[in-house]
Amino acid sequence: MSESAAEPRPGLSVCVYCGSRSGASPAYAQAAVALGSQIGRRGWQLVYGGGNVGLMGIVADATMAAGGRTVGVIPKSLVSREVGHRGLHELHVVDTMHQRKQMMAERADVFVALPGGIGTLEELYEVWTWRQLGYHDRPIGLLNVGGYYDLLLGFMRHSLAQGFLNETQMDFVHVDDDPVALLEHLHRSATGALAPDDFTRI
Repeated sequence: MSESAAEPRPGLSVCVYCGSRSGASPAYAQAAVALGSQIGRRGWQLVYGGGNVGLMGIVADATMAAGGRTVGVIPKSLVSREVGHRGLHELHVVDTMHQRKQMMAERADVFVALPGGIGTLEELYEVWTWRQLGYHDRPIGLLNVGGYYDLLLGFMRHSLAQGFLNETQMDFVHVDDDPVALLEHLHRSATGALAPDDFTRI
């Protein structure tokens, strides 16, 4: 389904990276529901990988159930494996993963990573790297459900201590375990409404 030219633009377009599996803990699915519900209730738009399985399907269904718009982008090779979600407002089937990630980024005002595997990590690190290189200036958030990303964040602090990162690069990603607080921070950041003490260091 294509977006109508007469349809008003959502207040915020949130690109969510997350697993095509649900994970071992029910907390991950609960967080996906909470995040999607908050996006929908605020009248915002979800942009994600277009799947109907795992956390991907959960966050999309929760967004739509709460009244939000959904945009999925999925490569042809993954339509059957990730069961492309046919109930979205927009589902774009592209040729490659590169096209998928580019379109998702172009449609986003902010980025959020839920728990996920190597694909989620690759997407997170790509937009993080793009931010560091100045390709975009959009906020990035990490939803650290149940301490899922604690070890990763510890490694990033190790990289900082070893001189491969600096504090500015670390500050590009805002970490929270509360979906509401994370979205509020990203919204304030995207709209230029952050106070200096709103920035928390990884």
